[in-house]
Amino acid sequence: MSTQTIQTYAGGFFDGREHTNGGDPLPVTDPGIGQVFAEVPGGTEADVDAAVRSAARAFPDWSALAVRERGEILGRAARHAEQHLDELVPLLTREQGKTLRDSRIEVTKALDTLMHYVGLSRALRGAHTPNLDPGVEGIVLRRPLGVVAAIVPWNFPTTLLCNKVAPALVAGNTVVAKPAGTTPLTTLRLAELLADGGLPPGVFNVVTGSGSVTGTALVKHPQVRKIAFTGSTPVGERIMALAARGTKRVTLELGGSDPMIICDDADLAAAASAASMGRFYNCGQACLAIKRVYVFEPVADEVIESITSKAKRLKVGRGDVEGSQMGPMHSAGQRRELSGQVERTLALGGTLTTGGGPPDDPELADGFFYSPTVIVDPPHDSPMATEEVFGPALPIWRVEDLAEAIERANASQFGLGSSVWTRDLHRARQAAEQIEAGYTWINSRTKVYDELPFGGWKSSGYGKEHGEEAFSYYTETKSVVVTSGP
Repeated sequence: MSTQTIQTYAGGFFDGREHTNGGDPLPVTDPGIGQVFAEVPGGTEADVDAAVRSAARAFPDWSALAVRERGEILGRAARHAEQHLDELVPLLTREQGKTLRDSRIEVTKALDTLMHYVGLSRALRGAHTPNLDPGVEGIVLRRPLGVVAAIVPWNFPTTLLCNKVAPALVAGNTVVAKPAGTTPLTTLRLAELLADGGLPPGVFNVVTGSGSVTGTALVKHPQVRKIAFTGSTPVGERIMALAARGTKRVTLELGGSDPMIICDDADLAAAASAASMGRFYNCGQACLAIKRVYVFEPVADEVIESITSKAKRLKVGRGDVEGSQMGPMHSAGQRRELSGQVERTLALGGTLTTGGGPPDDPELADGFFYSPTVIVDPPHDSPMATEEVFGPALPIWRVEDLAEAIERANASQFGLGSSVWTRDLHRARQAAEQIEAGYTWINSRTKVYDELPFGGWKSSGYGKEHGEEAFSYYTETKSVVVTSGP
């Protein structure tokens, strides 16, 4: 194993410039080789306070701008950042592990989201109700909340950040972002680029650190009026409890165990391809990944064989190596957790058709790799069925009909995404209406659109991201009654 020079970063970005945090250093590891290549000092409570105060100072001027002007400024900043795509993409791959192709898709999507809300800046408006009484009319004003905390996980550091930052800034709020401690670098660089592109100082700030110290201090800070969080359900529940003091607003995008139903009349080749992409993209490390497949018995063998074959053909390799189709898992801890879930499931039952452990390739021995894995008909009370599985392992069950498939799909604490594959419009509508999830794709790969609201049901979260609906979670409305005449 070769040694690398460890580069030290400042760890914060406040008032439009770098800020060096005062906490203990956090290592940043390249998951493809299992070596630390950078470190950033974690944020202390004092650093969090400085970041929030920076945002609070910037809020009056930023919120006073016309919505159109805020959109224009954000648009110029996003276009400047886009000119540095070739710098951001390899940086994201190095700290997160995903392939260069997937990193380019992610960063491009993040900047597209910023531009989407730039376009929506001209659609942000209140309401008017005439003739409440003779000579009386009503006006509904929409006002920004103030300082917003955006807490983002490691699996999609830029897209999940921009999902929050874009509507928050356009609505007139200022933001303090906390990236995951293991993936801070792309976020810090993006903050610099947006500032270089004209985003005013203090409008968008970054403070790195652990969730227990930096994250908690950010959530509890009295000047933070809203927390937008993506991450696990247990952490989201803790944030919701902490946010109760001060009645802070929250948007929580939490864990998922998305079901996919494949009916016997479906386009089986397309469905199997969507299942493979939906499960193994980003090494299966996505809240909205397909995590449970229910396939009708008459076509089950064909679908299982097709998905297994696709999993076997995936080229696993370092994210920065050309031709790699699936990179490593993000950390040794994530791989241990997945390995434990697979082993505990197989101990209870089920048939392993491929994978089940790290690949044999000695070139990959130092990274956090795990082979694409398929398990058929594990018990419905096994970890693969009941827990969120955050890695490249897919359970598949045979079912008799749509009623059983929907019942199994809903037998979960989670309700994030779902999908159904059928040529029968009645079946498709029945599934869309009855599956307990915030998103359902019909004969479609699991792509999220900025145009549509997205949010989980049950333990998968609270509130909406994307769409015009996101503005409702970054603004307050105020009713004004106007009486004309004496």
